[in-house]
Amino acid sequence: MKALPILDEWATGIDVGSERLHVSVGGQAPRVFGTMTRDVQEVVAWLREQGVCSVAMEATGVYWMCLYAALQMARIEVLVVNGRHVRNLPGRKTDMADCQWLATLHAHGLLRSGFVPPADIRQLQDYLRLREDHIGLAASHVQHMQKALERMNVKFHDVISDLSGVSGMKVVRAIVAGERQPQQLLALCDVQIRKNKAGRVLESLRGTWGAEHLFALRQAVAAWDFYQAQIAECDRAIEQVLQELSGPPAEGGQPPGRSKPGGANTPPIPGLHRMLVQLCDGRDPTAVPGMADYSLLRVIGEVGVDLSKWPSAKHFAAWTGLAPGTAQSGKRRKNQARQANRTGQMFCAMARSVGNSVDTAFGGAYRRLKARRGGLVANKALARKLAVMFWQMMVHGVEYVEHGLRKYEVRAALSEQRVLHKLARKHGLQLVATASAAP
Repeated sequence: MKALPILDEWATGIDVGSERLHVSVGGQAPRVFGTMTRDVQEVVAWLREQGVCSVAMEATGVYWMCLYAALQMARIEVLVVNGRHVRNLPGRKTDMADCQWLATLHAHGLLRSGFVPPADIRQLQDYLRLREDHIGLAASHVQHMQKALERMNVKFHDVISDLSGVSGMKVVRAIVAGERQPQQLLALCDVQIRKNKAGRVLESLRGTWGAEHLFALRQAVAAWDFYQAQIAECDRAIEQVLQELSGPPAEGGQPPGRSKPGGANTPPIPGLHRMLVQLCDGRDPTAVPGMADYSLLRVIGEVGVDLSKWPSAKHFAAWTGLAPGTAQSGKRRKNQARQANRTGQMFCAMARSVGNSVDTAFGGAYRRLKARRGGLVANKALARKLAVMFWQMMVHGVEYVEHGLRKYEVRAALSEQRVLHKLARKHGLQLVATASAAP
């Protein structure tokens, strides 16, 4: 058997834990360090003394991030590998053996690093993920408000569309302040609610007003206000990072393209669209259906703007988990489901909104596939199309052109006709077009 060559005899493996760092150089006996800042600096200094140029470590929670940043500052190459790809032999799963196994695989060039965004994108990513956590926690307190109102048999949240909207929060705050008269509470609502739902709102605002439930409602409102303040702080931090990344406004004012603000969770940052387009070197990915400014901001926070790190659009779609994997053994080959990562889930959310559109080609493709394979398959397939279009736009500068639903339907009909003609020839039949079937 031909032996595997050793490409780097000083290749190092590090098993990262919350309290200990097990370091093996070239697969030799490990050395154990702590995880405090002084210990991390000692690890980096020791590796430089050993002449180490490349280190491999597993992506274990958030424990690897501080060491990764310190190694990068020391100009040591770092490979962050998936733990599933470097599983040790059964019965030898220990921290000491893990770092030696990593070093051995790395020395033979058998490891491939996962994607880690640049430092400035990681900073934006941290703010955006923290903001999403705050949004989720704020939503849970809206549910607490609804529960408190339900316990008092106040059905106001069933009548209006959004309890956390302007009218809903005005009424809830008035209830917390002591107002109990339905007419006075109705007067706080928007004019459209007073015009179209006055009778139902009046009936829904008659409740039992239990003291314990009013207490729960008051605490839920206070918690919701707290998280709104936290979200606003994140918005200011995100705005500052975007200004640093995008640079000063380009000469000539706003870049081409229209702003697509998105939903209620979009951060109210002045000039957000302009900064995103500048960050993308003048490209405007929001031209793609379903990709609003906030969607683009979140995707950039995960993958950055340099997508050339993926060799092709297929590699990028596979990384997001939107393309099926393959498992081959001998002559047997089958598809293997992949789990969509954060970026893939974002594209799936965009695909859900595009699937509801009535005038786009992507919407037509979604409904056509949904009729044959179901909604889940159609959503994932459309999400993959959006991810591929995003990669092509960011890497090759391809501009998205919307051809419309009618043109897509004509093209789909021609494709179906070609299949029918092929089947007819196969069985010695002839197709005859009717007047109603003519395009």
